[in-house]
Amino acid sequence: MNISGCRVGVAVTGSFCTFSKIYKAVQEITAQGAKIIPIFSNSVQSIDSRFGKSADWIKVFSDLSEHPPVFTIQEAEPIGPKNLLDILLIAPCTGNTLAKLANGVTDTPVLMAAKGHLRNNKPVVIFLSSNDSLGSNLKNIGLLMNSKNIYFVPFGQDSPEGKPNSMVSHTEQIIPALEEALDGRQLQPVVKPY
Repeated sequence: MNISGCRVGVAVTGSFCTFSKIYKAVQEITAQGAKIIPIFSNSVQSIDSRFGKSADWIKVFSDLSEHPPVFTIQEAEPIGPKNLLDILLIAPCTGNTLAKLANGVTDTPVLMAAKGHLRNNKPVVIFLSSNDSLGSNLKNIGLLMNSKNIYFVPFGQDSPEGKPNSMVSHTEQIIPALEEALDGRQLQPVVKPY
């Protein structure tokens, strides 16, 4: 299914090194006619990093949307009952967010958005970005791969020599993964080398 006209939640968590690539992909999502609702984790709202200031990143993502950004659990809660989204993209999805999602924790705006959206039996697409994907988070990836309505943007080891447990999704696969998920399918192959 084409994403044109779709309401896409873009939930941004704290893998700051991927923000510029994610931003370009979200620009492409809006260029294809989708409407986005930005949702920001607590870390994104409060941490400045060597990759930029939190306020600057919030502004650039928010400027792509006609909808006010979601900053709190209370603001995220209506996403489910009001059926505000067609699909939710968590991009980037840190290992911390991934682990909490796999274990039913809803203590951030992003996780509350995911919980509310999943209750409507609609797809959540994960853009993985974690240094422990092949370590302690591998079990959580497995749990989520076997969960209804959870899909992954294909991922691979981004630095096998320097960070052998690290995996990151492929930015250019975001839109194809969204389109497949809207049709109830996982984009293949899921594991794709860099």
